[in-house]
Amino acid sequence: MNREEIINTTKRFLSEEFEVDESMIIPENNLQNTLDLDSLDYVDLVVVIEENLGFKPTADDFKAIDTFTDFYNLVEQKLASMA
Repeated sequence: MNREEIINTTKRFLSEEFEVDESMIIPENNLQNTLDLDSLDYVDLVVVIEENLGFKPTADDFKAIDTFTDFYNLVEQKLASMA
């Protein structure tokens, strides 16, 4: 999966799961604020990532994520390590 596919796929499932317009999911926006995530929402986020991308992120993975760019970088790294 290339970067563009990662972005398009994650935009789709994040907007559906967290009921946010895809236009709000832009690289420099803060992931937590844009998706309005609380601690329970992170559990849902882990589940949708696992269902849609095939890996299960850890709590440590989320510590380094502020923006959607950070999130895309994580997804890219995890998918590359699975290949």
